[in-house]
Amino acid sequence: MALPNFSLSMAKDSHPSTKIQADQRNIRIASILLVIALCSISYIIGAWQGTASSTLITPSKVTKSSQCRPDKTTSETKALDFQAHHQVGFNESSVKTEAFFPCDLKYSEYTPCQDPRRARKFEKTMMKYRERHCPKKEEFLRCLIPAPPNYKNPFSWPQSRDYAWYDNIPHRELSIEKAVQNWIQVDGKRFRFPGGGTMFPRGADAYIDDINKLVPLTDGSIRTALDTGCGVASWGAYLLKRDILTMSFAPRDSHEAQVQFALERGVPAMIGIIATERILYPARAFDMAHCSRCLIPWNKHDGMYLIEVDRVLRPGGYWILSGPPIRWKQYYKGWQRTEEDLKQEQDEIEDLASRLCWKKVVEEGDLAIWQKPINHAECIKDRNIHRNPPICDNNDPDSAWYKKMDACITPLPEVNSPTDTAGGTLEKWPQRATSVPPRIHTGSVPGITPKIFQDDTKLWEDRVNYYKKLIPPLTKGRFRNIMDMNAGLGSFAAALVHYPVWVMNVVPTGMGKDTLGVIYERGFIGTYQDWCEAFSTYPRTYDLIHADSVFSIYQDRCDISYILLEMDRILRPEGTVIFRDTVETLVKIQSITDGMRWKSRIMDHESGPFNPEKILVAVKIYWTGQPKKQ
Repeated sequence: MALPNFSLSMAKDSHPSTKIQADQRNIRIASILLVIALCSISYIIGAWQGTASSTLITPSKVTKSSQCRPDKTTSETKALDFQAHHQVGFNESSVKTEAFFPCDLKYSEYTPCQDPRRARKFEKTMMKYRERHCPKKEEFLRCLIPAPPNYKNPFSWPQSRDYAWYDNIPHRELSIEKAVQNWIQVDGKRFRFPGGGTMFPRGADAYIDDINKLVPLTDGSIRTALDTGCGVASWGAYLLKRDILTMSFAPRDSHEAQVQFALERGVPAMIGIIATERILYPARAFDMAHCSRCLIPWNKHDGMYLIEVDRVLRPGGYWILSGPPIRWKQYYKGWQRTEEDLKQEQDEIEDLASRLCWKKVVEEGDLAIWQKPINHAECIKDRNIHRNPPICDNNDPDSAWYKKMDACITPLPEVNSPTDTAGGTLEKWPQRATSVPPRIHTGSVPGITPKIFQDDTKLWEDRVNYYKKLIPPLTKGRFRNIMDMNAGLGSFAAALVHYPVWVMNVVPTGMGKDTLGVIYERGFIGTYQDWCEAFSTYPRTYDLIHADSVFSIYQDRCDISYILLEMDRILRPEGTVIFRDTVETLVKIQSITDGMRWKSRIMDHESGPFNPEKILVAVKIYWTGQPKKQ
């Protein structure tokens, strides 16, 4: 009995101690919960601040010159300090910012690889002197190309189709030389583009309606077009409202700044010429090609110029010719040529087109239209009759970077039936933009499967949605001319297709995977380019440039500061650049652009802060050149 009494006594004695221990436990639990709550609140506030600070506001439009100094209206962006957040692979403190100064104002329209002064050194046979002739490394300009005094932001699309500021392109020559043809008119401080052309004095709209009566332009079967010798690109400008995207090109020649006018209007264009080298597009790229008094001698030089058009024309595609020699019986006096000469030229073009296996669709009024066959099944048989031009044995159909033209027909992919379309049938627009392209279905692009293509399309939809948060004006009319420096499969352009922009999709050369043909099959346009050289355009012709992994690719190939200077040359004042790359590469880029009158900020990847790839958004501040004092 003693044991139970002892136990009970012990229990009674220990009760106060147990109560104290329980109270202490409750206090500890409450403290832990309080700490967790405070941490959660701090995290939420920090995340909210990070999201708020990730938006980059693009500067407002500029209407006045700042005479070679930053505009006071330009929005400031805060510099980021990376030392507390990232371990980079080189000593940041040793990176010095080089200050780049403005070039002389005489370089305001400098086109490095189409410089008229350099062009004079080359032979004029077959217009070779107007091809790309880039400066040697020791001739590179290490300065910033200035905008002309009083430069203004271009008009927004679609108003820009019809108007441009005179101060931006101070050239009246075309308004005088082409006055009767309604190319361009001076209207006070503006240029006005009535939509006229050498062969369409009633306007491009009426001219295109005439074409539409002969070939289908509005059912989605024609999406990509090529305009050779484009003038101010009014044909391409008015095709846009019919959902046809035109690559217009013309040389830098006596018609001063015609391509510059086109791009100022917000219309796709490049400096280019059909001379001795292939034009910079893949085989089977265009649904339609056009020449309106482009003065290209199609019947000369073994027919190589028309053979080159055949290379880039899609199976079943159309070639449209107006101007000499078409309708020569009516126009020969105005063209100041003899009837015999013009008749001979047309006969030779007709014969060449037949030997290319083209079918003449119609000749009506000022227009003549031919159609390329959908395959070469019959054309191969015809070589027994038409031996020239022969079909090429192996000419790498898509290769175009500094590649000489061939006097032979580029073969189309083989077919199983005479009714099959070589290379595969394309979907009609707009389904074409997101459908798996035939080149991928047939395995023509190594390593790219339909699943990879579909995943890439979805990936860039997500990325563009993230860009819209970083740059709210991206899809609201602030930007018109966009360049993708490393376009891949063209999915960045596809993600922007519903907005008032167009994208020049650039596929870098020598990368081992040529995807430009895929981009054209999707219904977009683009070109080849080696970014160690200058691009074939005028200064200040793009509103936004997108550079995905470009500098990781090129940092061991050439001095990246010259690539950035080239980007500065072609970017409009207050234009925007989006870089995607590793932190190390972006820090190097930022150390250079800090000396180029750019403001920039590095931001997290769309997947979050732990992704080693980051995004650098930069804005070129507004400044202009200043005339020398007399």
